[in-house]
Amino acid sequence: MSDSGFLNVEPHRVLVVEDEYLVAIDLATSLEEVGIHVVGPAGSVDEAFKLLNTKCRLHAALLDINVRDQLVYPVADALTARGVPFLFTTGYDAVIIPPPYAAAPRCQKPVEKKKLICWLSGLGIPSRTAKSA
Repeated sequence: MSDSGFLNVEPHRVLVVEDEYLVAIDLATSLEEVGIHVVGPAGSVDEAFKLLNTKCRLHAALLDINVRDQLVYPVADALTARGVPFLFTTGYDAVIIPPPYAAAPRCQKPVEKKKLICWLSGLGIPSRTAKSA
């Protein structure tokens, strides 16, 4: 506790991996509106790995499955190894997702902000009420 009596609370950071500009901006804006710090958005798998290799602690990640014609599964594996939960945001049907990733939570695009916030809340990531939810 600091001298002022308030806890210094680290902001919750969520990595966004999405190659469609408008979708990435929409996801980032939705998160920022409720007080979550966005890491990225990363528009490629390589960019996602660059962000993962920073010293920034991540609390969760949103992953589009197909990013610039590359599958995001290696990023999902790296997140799993670090204990960082992730959610697939995809237009793909569930039957397309390979068995090792089939149990991962998934939101169909377009992602509903309410579902996204509910998933994050379930992880213990609080959000403040958005001004225009």
